[in-house]
Amino acid sequence: MADSNSSHDYPSENPKPDPDANSSLGNDSSIEAIARRVQDSLSLGKKHKFWETQPVGQFKDVGDTSLPEGPIEPTTPLSEVKQEPYNLPSLYEWTTCDIDDEDTCTEIYNLLTNNYVEDDENMFRFNYSKEFLRWALRPPGYFKSWHIGVRVKVSKKLVAFITGVPAKIRVRDEVVNMAEINFLCVHKKLRSKRLAPVMIKEITRRVHLENIWQAAYTAGVVLPTPISTCQYWHRSLNPKKLIDVGFSRLGARMTISRTIKLYKLPESTVTPGFRKMELRDVPAVTRLIRNYLSQFVVAPDFDENDVEHWLLPTENVVDSYLVESPETHEVTDFCSFYTLPSSILGNQNYSTLKAAYSYYNVSTQTPLLQLMNDALIVAKRKDYDVFNALDIMQNASFLKELKFGPGDGQLHYYLYNYRIRHTLKPSELGLVLL
Repeated sequence: MADSNSSHDYPSENPKPDPDANSSLGNDSSIEAIARRVQDSLSLGKKHKFWETQPVGQFKDVGDTSLPEGPIEPTTPLSEVKQEPYNLPSLYEWTTCDIDDEDTCTEIYNLLTNNYVEDDENMFRFNYSKEFLRWALRPPGYFKSWHIGVRVKVSKKLVAFITGVPAKIRVRDEVVNMAEINFLCVHKKLRSKRLAPVMIKEITRRVHLENIWQAAYTAGVVLPTPISTCQYWHRSLNPKKLIDVGFSRLGARMTISRTIKLYKLPESTVTPGFRKMELRDVPAVTRLIRNYLSQFVVAPDFDENDVEHWLLPTENVVDSYLVESPETHEVTDFCSFYTLPSSILGNQNYSTLKAAYSYYNVSTQTPLLQLMNDALIVAKRKDYDVFNALDIMQNASFLKELKFGPGDGQLHYYLYNYRIRHTLKPSELGLVLL
């Protein structure tokens, strides 16, 4: 239910931090083009052997409109689900990771910080904070048994990790109980041990034990078969630092001072009634978000508990702001972003890139462009270096206008054991996976 990269058995569950924020993506990313490229690569013997055995959309079925939408395989009686864990290579053992335990959380943090997703040039690596991990892995109704680690039997060192969290995800008119799979990470020195496929099978088994048969995940690599392919865009907030660390380049005929001026933002937000979300706002924000997400083909089915967990502000994890009409006191608009820094590798002057990622945004009275500009102003005030956004939902409507540049990172969305007949445009997708 998570992914594996055919080149070195290592999945990039999330987009790569983008070393060139201003390079444009020249290639054709339609699913038909991806299918063609995959057919070409199959002739070179690069088969996705593991994924061809799984209930996921297969490249050979792309464009076959006779296949029904919905589950690919029927559910199995729970009594027939394998009760024992899958076998690991003899030197390793399974462990269930208690994210509430400080020592365990530190181990997970260290494993991810040193071995998780890097960009192609090995300049940046995701650096999820412990607070972020606790937020990401403990939503309402989470299962501790879905936080799976692999340890070396002798030393007890944690060398691999994979997680799932429960989510209600609506596909067209059907609300489906799913697992969101994330954080598949194998220690760099063990990439040849074929641990990833076993870990994917084990998380799948544990998800099945809870009578859940579908999953959602994302990857920076192409696997069978994306339901949608999205692109990351980046908005410089601290252009000098981004250029200094190699995240972006100085534009042609541009100087540093002109670049700084180009990306300068106002000191304060402009929308009347723009303020931080509070606990008392949960019912109003839930109504706003549910109504907004109803227009997308695939989107989460949030209730108040979900909104409280995922969107109530948590320092250095998630920031949420809303617009409360000064006249009627009605909550009319909402914007949010989460914090995911990257370690800067091998730079003398800087060690961390502080990045904000656009999360869920709803505009009903305030123009989305204005709302997001206020979000940029807030992020800049909080010392973020860059603001990232996917071109999903209605995001494409503000990206160019607000001086976002297209990155060269793509993010592919996948569903496990659920077929969608037609590839979705990014604007038909209402789901953000961390």
